[in-house]
Amino acid sequence: MCPKNSKTPIFLIGGICFVIVLVAICGVTLINNINLSNIIRLNEKVASDSMATSNQQHQQYDDGDGGGDGDDDDEADAAGGESVNDYLAGLESERRLSQYTQSHPKNIFRFDKETGMMTEHHQQHNSNEEANRQHNSPEPPRNEMSAYGSWSPLGLWPNARIVDNDRNIDTLQVQEINAISMDTNDSVEKFSSKTVAASGLATSTATSGSALRPAPTAHTAAASTRISLDNHESFNRIAAPSMEAMATIATTIATSTTTVSPVLVISDKNVSMIDYEKRSHVVKMMQHAWQNYKLYAWGKNELRPLSQRAHIGSIFGSQELGATIIDGLDTLYIMGLENEYKEGRDWIERKFSLDNVTADLSVFETNIRFIGGLLTMYAFTGDNLYKERAQHVADKLLPAFQTPTGIPYGLVNPKTGLSKNYGWASGASSILSEFGTLHLEFSYLSDITGNPLYKERVQTIRQILKEIEKPKGLYPNFLNPKTGKWGQLHMSLGALGDSFYEYLLKAWLQSGQTDEEARQMFDEAMVAIIDHMVRTSLNGLTYVSDLKFDRLEHKMDHLACFAGGLFALGANTRQNEHTEKFMSIGKGITNTCHESYIRSTTHLGPEAFRFSEAAEARALKSNEKYYILRPETVESYLVLWRLTHDQKYRDWGWDAVQALEQHCRTPHGYSGIKNVYQDAPQKDDVQQSFFLAETLKYLYLLFSDDSLIPLDEWVFNTEAHPLPIKGSNIYYRQAASTSAAATNAS
Repeated sequence: MCPKNSKTPIFLIGGICFVIVLVAICGVTLINNINLSNIIRLNEKVASDSMATSNQQHQQYDDGDGGGDGDDDDEADAAGGESVNDYLAGLESERRLSQYTQSHPKNIFRFDKETGMMTEHHQQHNSNEEANRQHNSPEPPRNEMSAYGSWSPLGLWPNARIVDNDRNIDTLQVQEINAISMDTNDSVEKFSSKTVAASGLATSTATSGSALRPAPTAHTAAASTRISLDNHESFNRIAAPSMEAMATIATTIATSTTTVSPVLVISDKNVSMIDYEKRSHVVKMMQHAWQNYKLYAWGKNELRPLSQRAHIGSIFGSQELGATIIDGLDTLYIMGLENEYKEGRDWIERKFSLDNVTADLSVFETNIRFIGGLLTMYAFTGDNLYKERAQHVADKLLPAFQTPTGIPYGLVNPKTGLSKNYGWASGASSILSEFGTLHLEFSYLSDITGNPLYKERVQTIRQILKEIEKPKGLYPNFLNPKTGKWGQLHMSLGALGDSFYEYLLKAWLQSGQTDEEARQMFDEAMVAIIDHMVRTSLNGLTYVSDLKFDRLEHKMDHLACFAGGLFALGANTRQNEHTEKFMSIGKGITNTCHESYIRSTTHLGPEAFRFSEAAEARALKSNEKYYILRPETVESYLVLWRLTHDQKYRDWGWDAVQALEQHCRTPHGYSGIKNVYQDAPQKDDVQQSFFLAETLKYLYLLFSDDSLIPLDEWVFNTEAHPLPIKGSNIYYRQAASTSAAATNAS
């Protein structure tokens, strides 16, 4: 008899397989749901921040600025038993009320104790993605932002004249916008016909809550006055003022209702000079970089686009300082990206503070990115939020200046005030490019706050550098803050030296060309550099070499590529015996940096390149071949384009845009690459904040008309944040008076 075949094992095996497949499907679904949930939660966080800020602003308006009842009655009751003079005095009183890591943008090298050389510290990443190129349609003439008008939650773009970001940037149209609302005249007429006894309330409501909101425009100031004047019941509770007090009140109200804080109008006067297609493409690059930062690293410092998370290995570490937000905000403003700008401003208002930061911060980097970015936005908008935050940051840096010489340390702990220098920097010396790159921001901060302390601190640095003996007229990169003596005799117009020379020229420009001391120091330094460090290669390429102990290295940093624009700007702004030489060298250096780009496979420039009989404008060492989205070369393209209108500079800039799109773009942002000489280079997985602040801003302006951030009205700090030129720019916003005494913040 044949045995029967049992089907039980078959069903059992089939059932097990079915369960395994079912579990796998459920697992994948769960993971996807978790990822989706995280993304939704992040978007909700951004939206809630924005909504909370909007609600807070509306509530402040309802409670403090616009209400004809409630708080006004309370204030009237409180003031009823006081004299008007005491009340005004109270109102007036109320009114006045690190590290050097892989991505360090200005000093990428580290000191190797064994070799005695500066070497670059690498990060290891495994990702290698292909970038995607995008094509775009031409951009019509852009919309203008009104200089005046009713206040919006943004503090600009009144009356919602800028189209929503959901619409394509290419649909922007030129619109004529009235500069001042007609309500201003109406408010003046109403004021003159009513009793002035309401001045206390009018002034109070105009100033309450102003700490976190931009200065009101003419429209809002007038509206606030009208609403307060109509509140007769509150007025009757105020003690009857004397005639002398009435005159004081009238002056106070007249000042508060007619003072207008202009907002920068973003416009191009000569549309024929705009390259719409290329400029529109740069805007889309900015949107791609910003949206992915917002999606994966909002509130953190920088984005890792391949890992789709925050970059905690940056110079600011894991502290939630929003470096990309503050660094990129003025670029968003200039490009007219209203929604993105509002997101950034809301975050700064709600979240930004250094009070609880316990890590050491770079004084230099914090100054150029945070103080510089905030000061630019204050100049653009007149929004006191930015001025107050800039002063907050500067006060946190002041303890670093407490040295025997006044030369600040490089690192400071905002929480404790403890400061120090980098151990590797020539016997813990301070670095020239760091302590020499504070003048623009600190001087301007003193002018807009009325506190001379900040300018005094940087002027002390200036005097030390002016009086100290300089070997061959050159400035070494290291200075001991305790002894006031130079460290090792290493001179460079690249890493460790660069922006000091930049700030000599730009301090003179910022002052309205009155700071002759700065211009003299600049000219003398540049002449010494030309004599001892600028050379021409065998094939005619102009370069500026590092100099170590009287020995030329015949190496030029990418960081030094800004010098092309610097020399040219120096030549253009003063005619003297150096003018022709400066312009020739400026053009030559810019051409050499362009050659370093086009001689690479990717058409992106290496971190450093060398000159010898065997090679010119090429990196020879592996730790010199990377590109981290640096801006210095396109910065010089912009300056030379503005000064010469030679089409080649725009062509070179567009070539850089195409290279960035091909080799640095990822689906989730932009990344540096590790070898510019490879066809498919590995990416470093970091979207630097200065890519948004500098590289994209310079490229956008390169394809815009010269009237957009004109060089005779604005001067760029070393992080590309434009600061106004004194005497030439209505947005300088200098304080009415300067305090006679410095604060105790130092």
